[in-house]
Amino acid sequence: MTVRRKIISVDEEKCDGCGLCLTGCPEGALEVVDGKARLVKESFCDGLGACMGECPRGALRIAEREAEDYRLTEVLSHLEQKSPELLAKHLEHMREHGIDVPAPAAPNPPSPCTSARALNTGSGQLRQWPIKLRLVPPAAPFLKGADLVLVADCVPFAYADMYGHFLAGKAIATGCPKLGDVSAYEQKLGEILEQAGLKSLGILHMEVPCCAGLACLAREAVAKSGREVPLEAVVIGVHGEVKPE
Repeated sequence: MTVRRKIISVDEEKCDGCGLCLTGCPEGALEVVDGKARLVKESFCDGLGACMGECPRGALRIAEREAEDYRLTEVLSHLEQKSPELLAKHLEHMREHGIDVPAPAAPNPPSPCTSARALNTGSGQLRQWPIKLRLVPPAAPFLKGADLVLVADCVPFAYADMYGHFLAGKAIATGCPKLGDVSAYEQKLGEILEQAGLKSLGILHMEVPCCAGLACLAREAVAKSGREVPLEAVVIGVHGEVKPE
C-alpha cells in the first residue's frame, strides 16, 4: 500500500557513492547501486533521516511524497536477525522522535564462554584471542604498545596471504562497518587508544564503498583521542589485488 509520507530522497548529482550513509541506515533501506546511493526498499525507510548525518556531501534529504507504507514489524524482525544491538539502537532512535514502539526484550543471560577472555595463543598465525573488535578488551595484554590492524571481515577471503603481508607480529581486531554497530566500534577503539598506548594503527578493508567506513571510524577515533598514533589504510580489491586508497 502506498501513502503520502516523509521518506529519504537521494540527490544523485551530489552523491559520490561513498556508502557512508549505509552505516546510518541499519534497516537496509539504502544500497549503493551503479556507484550511487539509492533507496531500494521504501517500506524499510522510516523517514527520520538518521542516514543524513553520515553523508559528507549533503546528498540526502527528507521529502514528502507517495511511497510504500513503513512496515515496522518487518523492520524489527530484520534488525533482530541482523543484530540485537542495532535493534535496541533503532527502537531508541524512534522513541526519541515520539514514535510509540515496543520495548526491546531483555537479552538472554550469556552462557559461560571464553570468547571475551583475552588470550595470547602463542602459536600458529593467530596469536591472540578474541579478534572481534566488539569483544577485544581495551586492556588486553596483547594490545599494550602494539601495532594494531583493523581488518574488515571480508578481507581474509579476498587476500590469501593476509598474515604474511600485513599482520606478522601485529595485534588484530576485525569488524564489518556495514553490518556492525559503527558507533560501538568507534567507542571501543577510543577505549583502546586511551588504555593500550598503541604504536601504530592500520586499517585493512575492501574496495567496496561501505567498507571504507572502517577507515573513517578509525580516523575519527584517533582524532577524538588526541593521541599521536600513525595511521595507514590498505585497500584490497575484490579480485585480491592491493589498491591505492
